[in-house]
Amino acid sequence: MAKTHLLPLLLLLLLKPLPNVYGVGINYGTLGNNLPSPKKVAQLLQSTLIDKVKIYDSNPDILQAFSNTGIDLIVAVENSHVANVSSDVSAADEWLASRVVPFIPATSVVAICIGNEYLTTDDDKLEPNALVQAMQNMHSALVSRGLDRKMKVTTPHSMAVLASSFPPSASTFALNLMPTMTAIAGFLADTGAPFMVNAYPYFAYRANPSTVSLEYALLGNDTHGVHDPKGYSYTNMLDAQIDAIRSAINALGFGNRRIEITVSESGWPSKGGSGDTAATPQNAKTYNSRLIERAQSYKGTPMKPKDKVEIFVFALFNENKKEGDASERNFGIFNGDGSKVYDVDLSCQFCSNGGTVGFSEKVSGGYRGPSVWCVAKPHADEKVLQAVLDFCCGPGGVDCREVYESGDCFQPDKLIAHASYAMNAYYQMHGRNYWNCDFKGTGLVTFGDPSYGRCRYPQQ
Repeated sequence: MAKTHLLPLLLLLLLKPLPNVYGVGINYGTLGNNLPSPKKVAQLLQSTLIDKVKIYDSNPDILQAFSNTGIDLIVAVENSHVANVSSDVSAADEWLASRVVPFIPATSVVAICIGNEYLTTDDDKLEPNALVQAMQNMHSALVSRGLDRKMKVTTPHSMAVLASSFPPSASTFALNLMPTMTAIAGFLADTGAPFMVNAYPYFAYRANPSTVSLEYALLGNDTHGVHDPKGYSYTNMLDAQIDAIRSAINALGFGNRRIEITVSESGWPSKGGSGDTAATPQNAKTYNSRLIERAQSYKGTPMKPKDKVEIFVFALFNENKKEGDASERNFGIFNGDGSKVYDVDLSCQFCSNGGTVGFSEKVSGGYRGPSVWCVAKPHADEKVLQAVLDFCCGPGGVDCREVYESGDCFQPDKLIAHASYAMNAYYQMHGRNYWNCDFKGTGLVTFGDPSYGRCRYPQQ
């Protein structure tokens, strides 16, 4: 078992805020008549490395389904409701009280998106100033309820908010959007919320296949790439798009203030309309596999190599009722029956069902009956996990002999495995209350038995 450094690490656990931990997020759209129930979706995702889910409304069935799963949710105020939320703080609080508050803390809601690509829609009834006011009102409502540290308020933009995206270092926002984008950037800097952008190299390649390299669009390591006049070299388009947004934010005068960038949507369709040679299962598999690796790599971009970028894959399902061309209905990794459209590795060894993925596959331990366990989140910070392990096996009173070298749970000799065993033993000892599986945000409750081989996880 890992060496014990009890006192300093316990102080770290108790006194230091949990650092940002970047996993893989996914967008869960529901514009289909063949999709599984939210409960089945939540069960599916517990068996994957996906630890964040972004939805496009505040569907109560979805919020309920994700309770006690350890998966973070990002909910949204639809574009048509932004005007109402912008009217005053009480309207925002009413939305919050009816749509979100009934489901927390069992459901981990970490952000509220005000609209989606609100500033670049074709709806001339949407007022740009209403977006900023709605964001401010929602934040005020969160502050009044003491929820502003847990939940951030932001809004996803399309790349169309830019006047141009090349070269990345010279990018600026569209002139007519400058006042609104300045207000939004100021709000995000003041509240610590991320700037969200929906970035799709697919569309850029589809529009210019003769001038854009497919490998560059597919997140490949294109050795020719693109060279920025300021010396930055880009081997894939997504990094260039992210840095274009970064430059536009800096051009507003926020270069000395910290505003994190989140890719709120990015993906590649497996099928398109007539003549769309880019939308193929193989290209979709290549792009999304690399995107998932990119999300987990902790890499920055050429302009900011140390600034981590959170990424949400688009999308979870093919949605057969979406408007637009065929590609719009075929961005999903999964079909409605839970089978994969193409093979992308989403397995997770220490998730709730041992790593099987799909609704039709047999789940070891199942999701039925009263049994419930506590395990470590796949992307939990290792320093915090070590502190948790030291606490459980020390002052927490857990018998940790099974994770010592001669124990049945020593293999695999990994911190996350040892911590999961200790966390579960502590959780079972203390009555299986959800707060006994929090561990500074590193634990999650699961209905799938995490036992394996001779290693048996205790249960009540």
